[in-house]
Amino acid sequence: MTPAAEHPYDLVGIGIGPFNLSLAALADGVPGLRTLFLDARPRFSWHPGLLLEGTVLQVPFLADLVTMADPTSPWSYLNYLRAHDRMFPFFFSERFHIPRREYDHYCRWTAERLPSCRFDAEVTSVEWDGPAGVFRVEHRSAAGRRSSVAARRIVLGVGTEPVLPEVLRPLPAAGHRGRVLHSADYRNHRARLAAEDDVTVIGAGQSGAEVVLDLLRHQDGDGAGGPYVRWLARTPAFAPMEYSKIGLEHFTPDYIRYFRGLPQGVRDRVVREQWQLYKGVSEETLAEIHDALYERTIGGTEPRAALHPGVEITGAEAVPGGFLLRCHHAQQDSRFEVRTSAVVAATGYAAVRPAFLGPVAGLVDWDDRGRYRIDGEYRVALDPSVTGSLYVQNAELHTHGVGTPDLTLGAWRAATILNAVAGRPVCPVPDRAAWTTFGAPASG
Repeated sequence: MTPAAEHPYDLVGIGIGPFNLSLAALADGVPGLRTLFLDARPRFSWHPGLLLEGTVLQVPFLADLVTMADPTSPWSYLNYLRAHDRMFPFFFSERFHIPRREYDHYCRWTAERLPSCRFDAEVTSVEWDGPAGVFRVEHRSAAGRRSSVAARRIVLGVGTEPVLPEVLRPLPAAGHRGRVLHSADYRNHRARLAAEDDVTVIGAGQSGAEVVLDLLRHQDGDGAGGPYVRWLARTPAFAPMEYSKIGLEHFTPDYIRYFRGLPQGVRDRVVREQWQLYKGVSEETLAEIHDALYERTIGGTEPRAALHPGVEITGAEAVPGGFLLRCHHAQQDSRFEVRTSAVVAATGYAAVRPAFLGPVAGLVDWDDRGRYRIDGEYRVALDPSVTGSLYVQNAELHTHGVGTPDLTLGAWRAATILNAVAGRPVCPVPDRAAWTTFGAPASG
């Protein structure tokens, strides 16, 4: 037996984003539990392409890595403030929603201090060793050094990947990278985009709104300089995210339990209908966009901007000076064309099947759409011959609902996985968290 097989980890996490970092933080110091978390990047980084000055999290600071599961943890955001002598400034700022750049720094502070987190470790394959009863996890450094570890359990926290609309995908590959891009890469091309004559932003979520606002701010005070800004979206309106106290109860364990009890076809339909719960825009950002447009009308001028909801891009091609977008307005069933110098697609993210799962893909019980089947403890259904466990984070929108990508439930989900791995309630989770009764009331 190899040393790795003789001393397998109880849990190896692949990917160190906020969700696996939450699990690493909650598992830190748990007696008798050996964990390791691997990430290909040289250090922690959270959506660097959208870390714009002035942007804030859409969840309160209590939705940090640990507090919603264990407020006594040393890895809380408040302890981070204390470590940086920022408690009084934070208190006087009266912030409930913290700067996005600070959240990124807080996560990096945590990742650099957790002994279980290892960066510059790109996982290249995961195999199941039946006789030894462990997963073999192969990884390599950027310099090419290869290593292997064994684990009884794996948790995937590889995150999601940016999704470009299919009609736009050929354009970056045809030499137009930097002028047709996903909003995840916006910051890297921000200066060039601000110098374009005309920029079209696609997508009615928070990222799209922030890109629109940033481009408007690059216009001169009277709106004469800077790019013409066009905002297109398939949704019927540029709508605020649901943020009422009762509405937010969709981001509770109670709603997850209800959602899991629905037939899969109903789940898929409900997620599409609930776009405003997790794809809307903060009221503050919408107000800032409106104020920027209002400023442009002083003195009788017209804003160099246009907002078009209910529009789908049906075709795109490169033309001299830019791109031609063919558009369809759903409610009017009318078609029109737009010429633009650059396109920023704020069109969301999707879970993908990582290539390193290839050796065990045949042992996973995929559903009829090639998605994981996931139980209430975030465990993936595997062939009965596999005695180890595979867990996932942020890949269960189809089985657990709209709270999947939301940071609010991150610590709770991590605690649920940790308790399952430990076989005991290391971090007790609540039985009831919502006033709302989702579904029909019990008889009597």
